[in-house]
Amino acid sequence: MTAFETLMNFQRETGALAQVAGRLGWDQETIMPRGAGEQRSDEIAAMESVLHARRTDPRVGEWLDAIDAGALDDEGRAQLRHIRRSYERTLRVPAKLASDLARLTSRAHRVWAEARADDNFAAFAPVLREVVSLKREEGAALAAGGDVYDAMLEDYEPGATAAQLAEMFGALRPRLVALRQAVLEKPQPRALRGPFDEQAQMTLAQTVAKTFGYEMSRGRLDKSVHPFSSGSGDDVRITTRTNALDPFNCLYSTIHEVGHACYEQNVRQAYRFTPLGAGVSMGVHESQSRIYENQLGRSRAFTGWLFERMIEAYGDLGLDGPEAFYAAVNRVQNGYIRTEADEVQYNLHVLLRFDLERALIAGDLEVDDLEAAWNERFLTDFGYEVDKPSDGVLQDVHWSAGLFGYFPTYSLGNVYAGCLHASLRQAVPDLDAQLSQGDLRAAPGWLAETVQQYGGLYEPREVITRACGGAPSETALLDYLEAKFGAIYGL
Repeated sequence: MTAFETLMNFQRETGALAQVAGRLGWDQETIMPRGAGEQRSDEIAAMESVLHARRTDPRVGEWLDAIDAGALDDEGRAQLRHIRRSYERTLRVPAKLASDLARLTSRAHRVWAEARADDNFAAFAPVLREVVSLKREEGAALAAGGDVYDAMLEDYEPGATAAQLAEMFGALRPRLVALRQAVLEKPQPRALRGPFDEQAQMTLAQTVAKTFGYEMSRGRLDKSVHPFSSGSGDDVRITTRTNALDPFNCLYSTIHEVGHACYEQNVRQAYRFTPLGAGVSMGVHESQSRIYENQLGRSRAFTGWLFERMIEAYGDLGLDGPEAFYAAVNRVQNGYIRTEADEVQYNLHVLLRFDLERALIAGDLEVDDLEAAWNERFLTDFGYEVDKPSDGVLQDVHWSAGLFGYFPTYSLGNVYAGCLHASLRQAVPDLDAQLSQGDLRAAPGWLAETVQQYGGLYEPREVITRACGGAPSETALLDYLEAKFGAIYGL
């Protein structure tokens, strides 16, 4: 075998083991026995040690040096680009630090879940201090003298920098704040009144997931505290959550995760277990989940179809027809939870986290001051006080998992989704007619063809640029939001 063939065989084995490790995480979030937590921490740490050893195996460097990139095709060169980037980054992190982080974040997740249930940030703070300390150490190793936060971003959005994102977010903020203020000054549409049977919610969520193209023969839908998607290829699993008083929480969490899952299911089969066999970045990944959830799932056309399914499931909804239902789905109201936020306010939640975690990593903010800093910033941005930690600093799982640099990709994904939606409308001019019939073949099909099938073949910004015929900009998202909510609220 050639050096390239040997390297790719080794990579596929590593990729398969990584999928097994990911399944341990899925199990921990869904059906793992409560008493298995300590053992699971050791299991995850052991898997991380094996993976770290493979990713830093000196033979990988030897194979990379022996390969003539010029003799490879575009796919081969893309594989090399990913493998070299990962190899060089992994080498910078000591094996013990990688194992310690895996063990610590598994424990931190359990502590976070309990602290969140008890509304007690003080119970979570000690382990979060440990996580931040180790992440600063890891970031410094990865940065090799450069910006530590930029080094962390590289894990989620290769090529992005905090300065670039801050500039983009700075352009988003003024128009978002102005739109939010204008909308909240108007009378609010009528909301749904529960309760709504939670098993019926899961049944409808299954129907909607399949409607959006999620292949249940290669996936499954379960419940968890925090909805997520896990896996790739022929085993892609999603979770959702239910709330008896808010069926939209379950429905739109499901559609959101289906967007992630369809991306993974639609990557070319030939890329399985290789660096090209998954979504290229979290920003591009989020563009898929957000366009499924919002531009498609919350559209006037699709909610007309969904209205009928809701009546079939629950009977009279107390709303005067599909237009009132559309307004209820897109109702803008004060709230605390990022994952439940409407399109107008969602990015303001993300920008808060982006600024706080940058300060944490830089050492400008310490964990002991985090809750107060969160509450102060929330009051400034939203105009009212956080009522309890589970509605504030404890609501997200990310920091317990050490996922610093992840949050900004949510807003970047919204920007990408705005660009993709504008191009999708041009490519499928009768999109609304299809959505109104619950026909979700053309839209996801276009996304599968222009974005999803390529996996990691192209760099993140290049994926969006190729699909849209131009570089991504926040303008398309802002124009879409102002037009949509201006019409709903009569602005």
